[in-house]
Amino acid sequence: MLVAMSGGVDSTVAAVLLHEAGYEVIGVTLKTWDYASSGGQRKETGCCNLDSINDARQVAVERGFPHYVIDIRSEFGDFVVQDFIQEYLAGRTPNPCVLCNTHIKWAALIRRAKQMNCTYIATGHYAQIRQHGNRFIVAKGVDETKDQSYVLWGVAQQHLAMTLFPLGSYRKKEIRELCRKWGYESLAQKSESYEICFVPDNDYRGFLKRKVPGLAERLSGGTFRDVQGKPLGTHEGYPFYTIGQRKGLGLAAGKPLYVTGIDVATNTVTLGGAEELLRRSLTARKINLQKFDQIPDGYPAVTKVRYRDPGTPGRLYQLDADTVRVDFDRPVKAVAPGQSAVFYDGDEVIGGGIIWEAA
Repeated sequence: MLVAMSGGVDSTVAAVLLHEAGYEVIGVTLKTWDYASSGGQRKETGCCNLDSINDARQVAVERGFPHYVIDIRSEFGDFVVQDFIQEYLAGRTPNPCVLCNTHIKWAALIRRAKQMNCTYIATGHYAQIRQHGNRFIVAKGVDETKDQSYVLWGVAQQHLAMTLFPLGSYRKKEIRELCRKWGYESLAQKSESYEICFVPDNDYRGFLKRKVPGLAERLSGGTFRDVQGKPLGTHEGYPFYTIGQRKGLGLAAGKPLYVTGIDVATNTVTLGGAEELLRRSLTARKINLQKFDQIPDGYPAVTKVRYRDPGTPGRLYQLDADTVRVDFDRPVKAVAPGQSAVFYDGDEVIGGGIIWEAA
């Protein structure tokens, strides 16, 4: 059993639970990024720093199972980071965690598992896996406040068949209690990070400026317009704004204004009121299906358009092998191209895709 260990409380408990259950555990920590290469000013945090790696290794040593560090910085940077940059330059708002899970972490874990003759891999995600016939389906974790099924829609069938989620039936509070019970008090008290691992200062705009020299100078002076096309002022460049953004616009107006549209070709950012953020449908591309080979036409589903979104009921229409249209039962606010649309049947993931456009 190959267990991904970030050095945090969740993956640590996942590894120890499996070890106590009698599995022959091998712990691995994936080194995806070193923050120094991003040019930021803050000390690196999260799963890539030396303290986290040492925390994971210490637990493995104390429990008597092997631990390895696997360096995947090159493949991670080439794929995830470049996609992150290109998506912003295309006027979209990417979700790098989904891309990393789908194309990097799972592939890297499965490849190493096969090399080490491991039958399964396991992670500390709060989610579950079910099997219906020959299909493997991600389902929500019991603790819906921590559920991570949203970021797992892209994991392929052959990878899900080899995956276990030991924490899916636990609540976060129980995981911290187990950590304390086993004597790992400092781990139990670790705070959670919601930052992007390669932007740990949470300043994606600064990251883009450092990674694309001359970007800010080339695009500054673009135009803010209202939904009727009236100029409202100038902005710093379209990549530095996201759909639904309200703060940091640098405009004084008589009412709250939000980013409602981004036009790459003209470097225009459209602003409007909250009601102008509402959309009745979306089209998702680059889809991955879990529950079905093909979605039945008009299938009822709840669709989440961002991680913390509770979801909105609607109907699914699969337009082709790579595209799904969602028609919502009621308008949805701030549907951002580049983010993931994830379709649910109850607590089970039907599939998901990248939001391409919304209307």
